[in-house]
Amino acid sequence: MGCYCSNLVFFMLFLSWGFFISSTHQLQSTQTQILLQLRKHLEYPLQLSNWENYNGDFCNLVSNPQVSIKCEGNSISELKIMGDKLKKVSDFHGYAVQNQTLSETFSIDSLVVTLARLNTLRVLSLVSLGIWGPLPEKIHRLSSLELLDMSSNFIFGSIPNEISKLVKLRTLTLDGNFFNESIPNWFDSLSNLTILSLRNNKFNGQFPSSICKITSLTEIALSHNNLNGKLPDLTPLSSLNLLDLRDNHFDSELPLLPKGVTTVLLSNSSFKGQIPEEFGKLNRLQHLDLSSNSLVGTPPSNLFSLPNISYLNLGSNMLSGSLHNIIKCGDNLGFVDISINRLTGNLPPCLDTNSSNKRVVKFNGNCLSGVNNQKHSDSICKEDNVKKKQSWGSAAIWVTIGVIGLMVIFLVIVAFIRLFFHKRYNRRETVTLQHTVPKFIQESLPSGISSEVLANARIISEASKLGTQVAPSCRVFSIEELAEATDNFSSSMFLGEGSIGKLYKGRLENGGYIVIRSLSLYKKYSIRNLKVRLDLLSKLRHPHLVNFLGYCINDVGLEDTTSSRVFLVHEYISNGNFRTHLSECSPHQILKWSDRLAVLIGIAKAVHFLHTGVIPASSSNRLRTNNILLDEHRIAKLSDYGMSIITEELEQFEAKGDAPKSWHMKKLADDVYDFGFILLEALVGPIVTGKGETFLLNEMKSFGSQDGRQRIVDPVVLTTCSQESLSIVISITNKCISIEPENRPSFEDVLWNLQYAAQVQTTADYEQKSEGAL
Repeated sequence: MGCYCSNLVFFMLFLSWGFFISSTHQLQSTQTQILLQLRKHLEYPLQLSNWENYNGDFCNLVSNPQVSIKCEGNSISELKIMGDKLKKVSDFHGYAVQNQTLSETFSIDSLVVTLARLNTLRVLSLVSLGIWGPLPEKIHRLSSLELLDMSSNFIFGSIPNEISKLVKLRTLTLDGNFFNESIPNWFDSLSNLTILSLRNNKFNGQFPSSICKITSLTEIALSHNNLNGKLPDLTPLSSLNLLDLRDNHFDSELPLLPKGVTTVLLSNSSFKGQIPEEFGKLNRLQHLDLSSNSLVGTPPSNLFSLPNISYLNLGSNMLSGSLHNIIKCGDNLGFVDISINRLTGNLPPCLDTNSSNKRVVKFNGNCLSGVNNQKHSDSICKEDNVKKKQSWGSAAIWVTIGVIGLMVIFLVIVAFIRLFFHKRYNRRETVTLQHTVPKFIQESLPSGISSEVLANARIISEASKLGTQVAPSCRVFSIEELAEATDNFSSSMFLGEGSIGKLYKGRLENGGYIVIRSLSLYKKYSIRNLKVRLDLLSKLRHPHLVNFLGYCINDVGLEDTTSSRVFLVHEYISNGNFRTHLSECSPHQILKWSDRLAVLIGIAKAVHFLHTGVIPASSSNRLRTNNILLDEHRIAKLSDYGMSIITEELEQFEAKGDAPKSWHMKKLADDVYDFGFILLEALVGPIVTGKGETFLLNEMKSFGSQDGRQRIVDPVVLTTCSQESLSIVISITNKCISIEPENRPSFEDVLWNLQYAAQVQTTADYEQKSEGAL
């Protein structure tokens, strides 16, 4: 009997265990079926091709930058899918677009219904998948969502009110869609929201006042929309770090801001009135852009001396008055733009580009003393001056009339007295006053670049679109100045051979340090034409390009009459190159992963400008880690750029009969390829990259496995990066060094991926700090 009972108990336990196992597998099978159904809804994107014949647990799939699945228990908690359907249309009419959106049979409603079956989903990111249609109200069924990102799709209409029921939501990102109604005013229902990003849509109406009630918000990004009206007081947003409202139509005065804000982007949004004095008290502010508005008055002097300010752009407004109250500038201030305003007087010493400070300052287009004004500012300054003269002349005329009037009265009285006493009639002469009002003689337009120069130059700067045309003009140095600066080009000032020419360090009379590049150029063109090319090279201005200050052409002593000796003068960058900051030979300088990303993003911005900010694009920019220089604030600057403008590479290739367009695209792709090896060196360090290109291309295969990464990736990177951020950079690196040029991405794509990797890394660092604080 005892044996029977024990067997019965064992049998019952066996049945219970079997039932538990079958239930577990059934649950996992349900989750798998939902994922396969989603793949079908998304019309089998290439990024999900490995799901087709996969028979294992989807929770164990290795994540990559395109697809990531994370689970808690047997339930999916995180789903991220990034496609390749980049938005390439400026307008969308609510219908499927071939090769841009998913097909006409796609149903966003069915997609959301299927997603809602993943009721434990906390993170959902569906980016660049061609999803189109209005966002369904059923989205609120994903009640556990903490992050929702549906950027770069074709979603239109309004944000459904039901999203206000997602009370756990912390991040809402709907950038790059076609939402075309007003932003709803119920955001205060999302009390846990920290990031609200609705960039690049067609939202209209006013800024929702309910947003000001969410004290947890750290980022608000509503740029590139059609918002209008007045902005409310934003000071209640005590946690706000980033405010991005660029390219809207507010027609409002600038709002008051919370004291903790670090980045404020309000350019080109029709703001008017004066810059509030309170802006000069934002001690955590690092980046302020108020350009291209209608702001008036004198900017607060404290704005320039804020302790953390590094970027200050007040260009293209109607600011006036003198800057004489600016006694000092902040130590971190590296870029200032006050161009195209109506400022008067002298530049403060800390903004004077002729002094020893190394910050980039753009000031042209004002009424400053001793500065050559450009374009419309000449006429404005002259008109203001004429108005002052006319005002003074008018006052002087009235004073003169008053004096003459008194004299006339006095003469009349004298005449009457004489008539009374002498009984004689005196004839009084009438004095007629003729006065000349000063005439306004309009000065001729500034000479600029003549049509003849433009015809010969082949390269026309479009820097005005990017806020870079107001840089100081190119200086022509004498050979005596350069010889004195370099102690007659002594060996003690010799820095070495650059990628082109010899490099010398020099010091000017004002104490400023410079770098002089000496090279010989074949005399294919006249000296005048060469000067035009050098002047155009000086127009390439960007915060992440080493400033080209001027040149000297000197043929004295050259035996070869077919060549010209040219000296190019650049600013001196004191903190070494990128390669030295990756090397274990300088452990105190070595950069962690987030710092490396900042350098890479800066250089990618610079090259993107060189590819898109000038016509034709500046290619063959000699992209190497030792051509990336870091200043004392670790701001990256690219040197050796734009040399093709003066070394005549374009003409040489055209002479060989290559089609200009195909050659041009090939050279742009070469820049991408070279940048790929910069990315690679940032990943593995200069010691590994020293083993050669072939070795590195073979080793790229190792990045696919965790063991391979541990073996080849720089240990400093491994200990300071998140795996997701690292994977994104590895993926874009692979594309950059593709053997086929047509398979390489554009620099716009490269920049987007790097910024995304940086954002992922910032989030990971923040979460790590939060966990450490607990």
